[in-house]
Amino acid sequence: MAEADAGVKGKAGKVAEEANVSAEDLAKEFKEHSVAEFFKKNRQMLGLTGKIKTLTTVVHEYVSNSLDACESANILPDITVKLIELEEEHYELVVQDNGPGLTKETVGKALGQLLAGTKFHRLMQMRGQQGIGASGCTMLSLVTTGKPIQVISGTGKGKPFFAELTIDPKKNEPKLIKVEDVDKDFRGLTIKAVFKDIKYQKSEGGPLEYIRRTAIANPHAKLAFVDPFGEKFEFNRTMKTVPKRPVEVKPHPKGVTVDELLTMAKATQARKVVSFIKNDFDRTGEKAVEEVQNAVSFDLNTDPAKLSWEQAEEIIKAFQKINFIAPTTDGLRPIGEDRVIASLKNIVEPEFLEVNTRRPQVYKGGFAFQVEVGLAYGGNAGKASEEKTEDGKIVRKVEVMRFANRVPLLFDAGGCALQKAVNSIDWKRYGIRDAETAPLTIFIHLVSVHIPYTGAGKQAVSDEEEIMEELRLALMDVGRKTYRFVANQRREAEKLQKKKIFYKYAKQVAIGLSELTGKNVEPIEKKLHDIVLKRLKLEDELEAKGEKLDEEPPEEEEGKAKKKGKKAKKGALETVNEDDE
Repeated sequence: MAEADAGVKGKAGKVAEEANVSAEDLAKEFKEHSVAEFFKKNRQMLGLTGKIKTLTTVVHEYVSNSLDACESANILPDITVKLIELEEEHYELVVQDNGPGLTKETVGKALGQLLAGTKFHRLMQMRGQQGIGASGCTMLSLVTTGKPIQVISGTGKGKPFFAELTIDPKKNEPKLIKVEDVDKDFRGLTIKAVFKDIKYQKSEGGPLEYIRRTAIANPHAKLAFVDPFGEKFEFNRTMKTVPKRPVEVKPHPKGVTVDELLTMAKATQARKVVSFIKNDFDRTGEKAVEEVQNAVSFDLNTDPAKLSWEQAEEIIKAFQKINFIAPTTDGLRPIGEDRVIASLKNIVEPEFLEVNTRRPQVYKGGFAFQVEVGLAYGGNAGKASEEKTEDGKIVRKVEVMRFANRVPLLFDAGGCALQKAVNSIDWKRYGIRDAETAPLTIFIHLVSVHIPYTGAGKQAVSDEEEIMEELRLALMDVGRKTYRFVANQRREAEKLQKKKIFYKYAKQVAIGLSELTGKNVEPIEKKLHDIVLKRLKLEDELEAKGEKLDEEPPEEEEGKAKKKGKKAKKGALETVNEDDE
């Protein structure tokens, strides 16, 4: 009992001691941390979690940067990714492109400083948005191996240079360890980095599948991947022109917050709020400015840098009441139906293919977006399973390919609007009786000046109501067009089966009739075959005249699509968790 009392007193004393911590004591513990330190401890927020997923994310970051750089310089991308296994879960990754390269002045910021880059502050369609991807990979190399990354860059002007660099996490600054000129001709960028605690696997979430899907969404790029076993996979381009660069657009008034407006007001070149509204926002003309002036309590000829929070709130409230024209869509660059068709034919090789590109729309916040959907059926569509049919053919199952701004999304499907839209479709209505086991590849692509990702890992899209609606409408459209092909294919299979069964029993029936009538078997059997063929032909004629049962899928009203877009139901397809661990 005495010991117990001592224990209680001991705990109480400790509590009392903790309670006596003063504000001054806490102040001593107060420290400021850099963004690099934050992500160093929270690298899962960059998608760097799970051994296979981390490797794929690293490949994605380097390849995306290479594609963006090549397109910016109007160069057809030629990118090679090589993975070498050094030890178990220890790899060297080499990514080489033929882009414009980096200068000695920018190489450090581009690859060794988080939240630095050319993308975060611009409102235009781009693969990356935050300026942390490649630098995050440099930091990963540092924290898993202690090694710097190596870079060779050639800009086409002067000699290429070699550099070794890493990151100072405390300052979020690049550390260039070595920089020296290279005596050879080279234009582009080569990055060599080593990583531990990663794993290569030839799976749906692995680097090879990422490269394959990147090739589909970027038909102008030539991509090659050399796996750790030395096998090389090449994906040649199916078009020879670089897509036009997206145009940077101004913020739409409907999507601006008070804080953003004040930030813009301090940076604007305009001297009056009137010209600030007219010049710095999308779709704001004289009439809009007049309406804003009538709605606020102060003169818009004031200096925008002197706007108070309350005045900015008045402007935002006025913006919400005005009927602006929808945002400009000049910043959107969809792949295009012809190019999606060419890519899918080249890589998926389906029997039937239908693609639909919807018109640009706007989602909450005033951001323009556009949806492209493709549905490939039969042939090599769908993903190969380990099962085989009775005649030895590999059973193929449904494959959903999600893309955002031409980037494949391989993980976090369960929380992604694109997967939810696919799941919400009742595929039986479109002749696909069992969507899980259908030889089906669903290509679904969202382009926007601002993709509403659910996290910094950029693997899932938020289910904004307007986006869900457009995704469903596009899926239903390709579903309707696929229905006729699937129905015809099914009828042909049924007719072939009927023919086989009739022919199987015709011989026995002919023998029986021969015994009853005393006539030869062969002519009787031939007549039975003719009867079967006439019957099947008659069915064909009835179908051609439309006398067959209605084969058109029931129309799904757009109103229903809108309702379902608000809350996607779980449908025929089950969400697959592609995470690797």
